[in-house]
Amino acid sequence: MNIMDKPELQFSVICDDIRREDNGKLMLLGLFEVIAARQFPATHPRLFIANRWCKWDGRFKERTRIVYSETKEVIVESPEVEVELQDFSTHHTVLSQFDNVKFPGPGKYFVEILLDGELFRYFPINLLAMNQESRES
Repeated sequence: MNIMDKPELQFSVICDDIRREDNGKLMLLGLFEVIAARQFPATHPRLFIANRWCKWDGRFKERTRIVYSETKEVIVESPEVEVELQDFSTHHTVLSQFDNVKFPGPGKYFVEILLDGELFRYFPINLLAMNQESRES
């Protein structure tokens, strides 16, 4: 497959919050790859996933989801977003906000980015069972 057959995902990050400055710049706050919880199922109050697309000319659809690796269950999923890049010098950032995300157990989860309904890229996020004794010491 030719590299020009698909857009490039410049970055995909998971964070606590996203804000836009007056000058238009995005501020990604609290980037992370691990969540610790005292008990499971655990509810994470809010998280964001930011995906920036570039180096392409055309339209495509993007969807982001989090999948529990142990059961292959989709924990949370964004609506499908149509993205248009007008030429190779433009970019588009898709921001997905997820509230009250329920994680059923500790272990490995995957953030999956789908492009036109097919898995395009994925990366892990780990949920750890926090030992209360070690926290108190």
